[in-house]
Amino acid sequence: MTHSELAAGAPSVVATTGITIFGCEPDEAELFRELAPRFGVLPTFVTEAVTEENAELAAGNQCISIGHKARVTNSTLSALSRVGVAYISTRSIGFNHLDVRFAESLGISVGNVNYSPDSVADYTLMLMLMAIRNAQSVVRRTDLHDYRLNDVRGRELRELTVGVVGTGRIGAAVMDRLRGFGCRVVATDKWSKTSAEYVSLDELLQQSDIVTLHTPLTPETHHLLNRRRIAAMRPGAVVINTGRGPLLDTEALLEALESGRLGGAALDVLEGEEGIFYADHSNQTLDNELLLRLQRVPTVLISPHTAYYTDRALRDTVENSLVNCLNFESRNQHG
Repeated sequence: MTHSELAAGAPSVVATTGITIFGCEPDEAELFRELAPRFGVLPTFVTEAVTEENAELAAGNQCISIGHKARVTNSTLSALSRVGVAYISTRSIGFNHLDVRFAESLGISVGNVNYSPDSVADYTLMLMLMAIRNAQSVVRRTDLHDYRLNDVRGRELRELTVGVVGTGRIGAAVMDRLRGFGCRVVATDKWSKTSAEYVSLDELLQQSDIVTLHTPLTPETHHLLNRRRIAAMRPGAVVINTGRGPLLDTEALLEALESGRLGGAALDVLEGEEGIFYADHSNQTLDNELLLRLQRVPTVLISPHTAYYTDRALRDTVENSLVNCLNFESRNQHG
């Protein structure tokens, strides 16, 4: 969705509408300050993520905007309900950081945002290419002034089969990019949303040299790649995850990587990333054994949930969040 389309979708608001924005980073705050006046919105900024203790800061505003970086507990949702919050716009595509059904039972509606799928799609292609060219190992060695050729030769994307799990906006954008490389692409989804060659998940895993995950995280997709399915993957295959960490059984993935049965993994999201990603732990000991084990595997590349983070996607996210809140208030006024 373009900026102009977003703006066109915003209702005409004469009176100033108040929105409390929780977990607001400085770059987001700059965009909210720029865009909010255009929509007749008066933003209240809270740097910390929303909690039961600070929910009272939303008092007087029906709508709030929250980030995706921290879990929203049910007790926090109850506290928000008590101060009159009726709508939560989460600045993310996924809802897995809060219990939407519980929120709805309290009379709180929850909406997500759309942002440029190109941000994650571009990053996914980068991770694929880095994984099959052993870029992690090459960069580490050159950092140590070791300029010899790698012991393992890279592979060319056009000779491989890529399996795309989930063909929504991001998965479809990934497939658009893959066409230029000449590789075979297979896909799986509940619904055949594109002209891709669709197969079952088990068939995709058996056929693919690269498996990339773009399906939403739900109770049904938790550990979608479980021990059995990881064991069924093609030997030497590579896993790319720019979706959500719990789509993968990390322990099972680690065993397949450590044994050499899988060829590698590039992970922008991880199980248990909360409280680790988005903070500087360089002088601390991490209490996450799975992450530490992953980082010891030379064929694993990890980045801190950053695939979405581009200028365009961030602007889309902020603008969408404002539009969501205004549309909710407009429906209430005219309902």
